[in-house]
Amino acid sequence: MPVWGWILIAAIVVVAVLAIIVARSVGSRKRTERLKGRFGPEYERTVGQVGEQGAAEDELAARERKREKLDIVPLSPELRAKYAESWRTVQIEFADNPSSAVGAADRLVIQVMRDRGYPIDDFDQRAADISVDHPKVVEDYRTGHSIYLSQAQGDVGTEDQREAFVHYRALFEKLLETDENKDKPTEARA
Repeated sequence: MPVWGWILIAAIVVVAVLAIIVARSVGSRKRTERLKGRFGPEYERTVGQVGEQGAAEDELAARERKREKLDIVPLSPELRAKYAESWRTVQIEFADNPSSAVGAADRLVIQVMRDRGYPIDDFDQRAADISVDHPKVVEDYRTGHSIYLSQAQGDVGTEDQREAFVHYRALFEKLLETDENKDKPTEARA
């Protein structure tokens, strides 16, 4: 084979390798943009926790795949009304017994999650599952739960308990949402 033939083959191989590298780079960038858009602040938290962007993105993608396998259902109007009333009762209880109300809020959120179809056995897994559907409030859930656990050691005051309650309420309201009121402002919903 003439020398120019070998040069042509080498040039084709180099172009092919460069095309593959560019395609992977573009695919990786699109994946990153999609995950950042979907998970918002949870994306950054996961990257910080895992320590490596690729591994964090793999974890977030795995959460999405796991979530796709779950049968998450909206609450019936009756059950939604029952839970809304339960929340009002817990909120009233907060004035007299904040620590008890924070515990009741934690249990109520878990009950709603169970009725929606989320697995509830492990807190970290609950938070991961919630992060797929509600990435903007999953940190509220983590913070509220952390305060709830801290109050068992007596390390929290009433202001911290109020903060936990507010964090639980943010997730609770998202869990009660239905598809038809998902995009309406919170004030417009009953």
